[in-house]
Amino acid sequence: MASYAKANIFYISVGFWLISGVECYSGWLNHVLTVQTGGSVTIPCHYDKKYTQQKKYWFSEIDKSNTYTNTTEENLSVIDHPDQSLFTVTMRNLHNKQTGDYYCVVETGEQSPINITYEPYLKIQSAPDVSVVNSSVSGREGDNISVQCLYSSEYQNEVKQWCRYKDQSCYTVGRTNTSQNPSVQISDDDGGSSFTVLMTGLRPTDSGWYFCSAGEALNPVQLTVIEEESVNTDIGAEKDKWRFCLSQNFSPHQTERSDD
Repeated sequence: MASYAKANIFYISVGFWLISGVECYSGWLNHVLTVQTGGSVTIPCHYDKKYTQQKKYWFSEIDKSNTYTNTTEENLSVIDHPDQSLFTVTMRNLHNKQTGDYYCVVETGEQSPINITYEPYLKIQSAPDVSVVNSSVSGREGDNISVQCLYSSEYQNEVKQWCRYKDQSCYTVGRTNTSQNPSVQISDDDGGSSFTVLMTGLRPTDSGWYFCSAGEALNPVQLTVIEEESVNTDIGAEKDKWRFCLSQNFSPHQTERSDD
C-alpha cells in the first residue's frame, strides 16, 4: 500500500514537472519500439556525462512505477553504465498489457528537477512491425558486419533507416548523401520485407547502440567493435601461457593421475 501511494505521488510530481520546466529530448518523439509477445528488449537511455553521479530510473506510464538503477529482477533490469553515459533497461517475457508509454529519467539536481532523455512507446505484438535478425552484433576493428532489419508488409512504403541512438544520425534506404560515411551502406532487399545494413572497416568509435526503423516503428541493435589492441593482447597472453607450459615440460591439457 505504501509503495502504491509513493508511485502515485511520483506520478503527480512528474505531471507537475512536465508543466513547470522538465527537460526533454524532443528528438525521440513519435517513435514506436515494436517487440514480439513473449520476447525481450534492451533499451539504451543516454544522458549527459555531467549527470554521471545523479540518480536515474525507468518510469512506466502503465502502472506509474519507477525502477532505479541498479536493479535486477526476474523480468526487468535497469543497469547504469557511467563509463558510456547511459543506462540500459532490459524487459523480458513481454505481454500485450505492457504496451504503452515509458520514460528514461535522470534526476538533475538543477532548476529543472528531472531530465527525460527518452520517451519510447512500447508496442507488444505477435508479429512486430519492425524487428531484427540479431539484436547484438560484434566484429573486430577493420572488419565488416551486416545487420538485417525486417518489417511488415504495411510498412513497405515507409521510409527505412539505420540510425545511431546517441546522436540520431541516420542512413536512409534509397538516398545518397555525400556527407554521410561511405563505410555504411543500406539497401532494401528483394521481396519488400527486409533491408540490410553493411558497415565496413569497423572502428572502435562505431561501438554503441543503433536502431532499424520503418516509419515511426523501430527496433534496437547493439554493436560492439573489438579493438585490434585487445585482440593482440589476448593472442599474446595465450602464447605466454604455452611458453610457460613448455618450459615446465608439460601440457596445459594434462591431468594428474595418482599412483596405483
